[in-house]
Amino acid sequence: MVFAALADPTRRAILALLLEDDMAVTDVAGAFTISLAAVSKHLGVLAGAGLISQERRGRLRWCRLEPDALREASAWMLGFGLIEAVDLDAFERFLDQEALAGQAPEEAN
Repeated sequence: MVFAALADPTRRAILALLLEDDMAVTDVAGAFTISLAAVSKHLGVLAGAGLISQERRGRLRWCRLEPDALREASAWMLGFGLIEAVDLDAFERFLDQEALAGQAPEEAN
């Protein structure tokens, strides 16, 4: 499920946001031009894959990155000699580039 969750550029962009800090669902949604319902579905996929966790704090639902799932995927791929150990800083830069590549030119500025 981890690889299926990572296949979507919106979900990768959400992970990039959560690399910075925990965020409320509404704040995550505010970073995108898609609806809150669509963002919630993406968050559900990420949570189902174990890439994020969600908790209620007062009236808001907060999301937190769970890096262990990424480490497990990386370890699995290392077993096949497909990649080197994951550098999380490089992964963050990759996610930032992917997020920018997915935006329309006027959004990227």
